[in-house]
Amino acid sequence: MDLRKLIRDIPDYPKEGILFFDITPLLGDAEGFRKAIDLLAERFAEAKATKIVAAEARGFIFGAALAYKMGLGFVPVRKPGKLPYKTKSVSYDLEYGSDTLCMHEDALLRGEKVLVIDDLLATGGTLSGVIDLVEAFGAEIAGIGVVIELSFLNGKEQLHSYGCESILQIA
Repeated sequence: MDLRKLIRDIPDYPKEGILFFDITPLLGDAEGFRKAIDLLAERFAEAKATKIVAAEARGFIFGAALAYKMGLGFVPVRKPGKLPYKTKSVSYDLEYGSDTLCMHEDALLRGEKVLVIDDLLATGGTLSGVIDLVEAFGAEIAGIGVVIELSFLNGKEQLHSYGCESILQIA
């Protein structure tokens, strides 16, 4: 199955000059969505992680589904003011601006092994921010996975020397 056919290209979104890769057709295709989750699960079958950490909003979709498939806990990473309990936070740069991410202060344990999952790796800003949060807890990154990697943006260089597994690479 060619999952790339289920990714829609949207020019000039969310800003002029940005080509947005829309995953909603993939999500709407039961076989395609299942295949994406199954491929990620296969890549991390031996990771020995206990939780999956994913940033809102599209990362939640893949992260929660993968956590269910693998029998792991799920930790949401959200924007400021969206989590009801005390949080740790980190600010980071995006390909078209900057942002801040937060995680509940009791979400991870020191030494706990986690997978970091997102829908897309572009410049690596969001994933780098999530990595910083995980490391602030003293937890260990057992792996990083994305559905789409925009390899021409070299986002892997921002991932603190961690590797990144991707289902689709767009050059």
